[in-house]
Amino acid sequence: MANAYLVVRIKGQADCPYWATHTMTLLKLDKKYRATILPAKDNTLGMLRKVQHYVSWIELDATLAQELVEKKARKGGYQKITDEDLKELGFANAAELGAALADGKTSLSKLKPLKPWFALAPPVHGFKRSTKKLYGQKGILGSNKELDTIVRRMI
Repeated sequence: MANAYLVVRIKGQADCPYWATHTMTLLKLDKKYRATILPAKDNTLGMLRKVQHYVSWIELDATLAQELVEKKARKGGYQKITDEDLKELGFANAAELGAALADGKTSLSKLKPLKPWFALAPPVHGFKRSTKKLYGQKGILGSNKELDTIVRRMI
């Protein structure tokens, strides 16, 4: 079983029912192309399956978590985080924080000066599959094994 999930919101706010909007707000995915890292708990996978027609997720590895922290982590005022900020949180560098996030030992919402999400751009060269279908139906939504390559193009 996974220790943490990387979740990316693929679809926007238009025609999104209240229950899905509420669930994505609880997951800290308020806007399109927002990503967050969630530790694997009993209720996490159920919430992801509930909104699988709007988000995509993958089991997180430490290298991708480190890339996200280094390039896309922000604090108040939308400023980039520095090594001093990481030391205040109790981590020596971004690699150590990425490993802790990937192992599920901490979550972004508990690291107070950091934003609990990453703002990503649309992927370079676009999505190669449909954004309206699940991964098993030749789309990208739901549990997606290829999401790590897509996220690297979105950073």
